Amino acid sequence: MSDSPFPLEATPAEAQAAIAEEFAFFGDWSERYQYLIDLGRKLPPFPDAWKSEEHRLLGCQSMVWIVPSGDAAKLEFAAASDSAIVSGLVFLALRVYSGRSAQEILATDPDYIAAIGLAKHLSPTRSNGLAALLAFIREHAMHMQARATLHE
Repeated sequence: MSDSPFPLEATPAEAQAAIAEEFAFFGDWSERYQYLIDLGRKLPPFPDAWKSEEHRLLGCQSMVWIVPSGDAAKLEFAAASDSAIVSGLVFLALRVYSGRSAQEILATDPDYIAAIGLAKHLSPTRSNGLAALLAFIREHAMHMQARATLHE
């Protein structure tokens, strides 16, 4: 998965600050939803072969697939969704977390969600799906961190 554009910023904190700054440009939520859809279109191509039950993220109403790679030093995530808005949510999560170490991932709370007012503007099913995505990333980072500690 070396064709991943992530990380875009040097640190997760910088990524979250950039997200908050970008969303602040938009006056209302219809513009922010359009921006989310535009971001979702920027996700790297996701092979159809990966769109399988094995890679399906449970807890999402729409279809979401996620494939992790790397090790505790650098974890990358490739993901896709069949929903335009959910694809944008995936893009934001990957922007903050993909291409980071397990330690960075575990030390970074998804503050961008509150910073841009996302929680108040997502349906319960999208909120649950976003929570499932973030939990998957965190759990994978914990697993890889534990594995790295065992092999030290």
